Amino acid sequence: MNIEETVARQRQFFMEGKTLSLSYRRDALARLRQSILTHEADINAALRADLNKSPTESYMCEIGMTLSELSYVQKHMSRWAKDRCVATPLAQFHAKSFTVKQPYGVALIMSPWNYPFMLTLDPLIGAIAAGNCCVVKPSAYSPATSAIIRTLVGECFPPEYVTVVEGGRAENKALLDQEFDYIFFTGGVTVGKEVMEKAARHLTPVTLELGGKSPCIVDHTAKLDLAAKRLVFGKLLNCGQTCVAPDYLLIERSVKERFLESVRKWITVMYGENALTNDGYVKMINQKHFDRVCGLIDPEKVVIGGASDPATLKIQPTVMDNVTPEDAVMQEEIFGPVLPVLTFDTIEEAETFVRSRPHPLALYLFTENKAVKERFLRRVSFGGGCINDTIIHLATSRLGFGGVGNSGMGSYHGKKSFDTFSHEKSIVDKSTWLDLPMRYAPYTKTGEKLIRMFMK
Repeated sequence: MNIEETVARQRQFFMEGKTLSLSYRRDALARLRQSILTHEADINAALRADLNKSPTESYMCEIGMTLSELSYVQKHMSRWAKDRCVATPLAQFHAKSFTVKQPYGVALIMSPWNYPFMLTLDPLIGAIAAGNCCVVKPSAYSPATSAIIRTLVGECFPPEYVTVVEGGRAENKALLDQEFDYIFFTGGVTVGKEVMEKAARHLTPVTLELGGKSPCIVDHTAKLDLAAKRLVFGKLLNCGQTCVAPDYLLIERSVKERFLESVRKWITVMYGENALTNDGYVKMINQKHFDRVCGLIDPEKVVIGGASDPATLKIQPTVMDNVTPEDAVMQEEIFGPVLPVLTFDTIEEAETFVRSRPHPLALYLFTENKAVKERFLRRVSFGGGCINDTIIHLATSRLGFGGVGNSGMGSYHGKKSFDTFSHEKSIVDKSTWLDLPMRYAPYTKTGEKLIRMFMK
């Protein structure tokens, strides 16, 4: 595939104006829905091949999430696309003021391997609903899912409208050398910086969905057993290969031992005595990632788990206690089933620890203290999160999802996706039956008085 020609064909197709029609967009999304339903078994098989995901986890975290987003967008996109009237200042009498939503044009969507289906299709849904043409670049690390996405897109759309480009670094570079009208990237911070640098050459707007070390904070007022259950769910979903997974536990010292016993219990309940033999336990995506995560485990600090199986690329749910901020496991996003544990004595200490580090993509706070909830909501910067749960804040189309600072810029899901892929034009439609003279030179005292009367 010649990437330059692909982008040129899409730009030409966009100029024809077909995607400006709401009915055209609705039909496109309806075809996508039908294709997903038709190929559900194939999608499951691809996710099993790439990550060993069970059918239940595949539906809950990938297929079902995508269908839910699709339903929400289909239901509301007509309203989102309408012109929006706003009040006109008296100084501009008589006029009508309103905004118009317009698609950017040709968008590039670059997706990661950890939720390879959902994190490719969700932004694509928003881009199509907003009226764009799209080039989709799935991750080379999830080849089976990339192939089924190529099949779906090929069935639903002509390539001049939506097309899939497969491959690795060479294709990524070739794509980023093109001039797109919008770039949506989900992945790591290092590559995100490269994407932004490339986009800057053409002044192309970007959304960057990145990651970071998302803390889970537990104080002594928390319902400890329930908190442990929900932490284990969030940490081990997709075997920790989740951008908003709780990266480390920051727990009040007085309740640490009791809490860790509950963590041990819930790991066993959910995945058995040895998760390595659990057929539904997700594996690391590849050997490189397996080796990296294993290298973060300090055997002297392991209190739960710690074993791994190179043959299956699986790593046991692992908890490391007495971790310090200087340890290797605290220097990078873990992206695996390893939970470092740090303690605090006062909530002020916990707040200072989080605020002194790069802004995380997510924060999870377990407490029954309303003042503590307010403290973290108002004083600590993070992308989004949960109080007394983990992960679920991204599972609704009614809430935008995105990072801040090092964890990303921009957001999507539902209306946020539609807005992300749309430019909002501000328009004043001025009447011609009246033309107030006060704005025109030569300026007079009377005109100035009128200006001051209207503008204050």
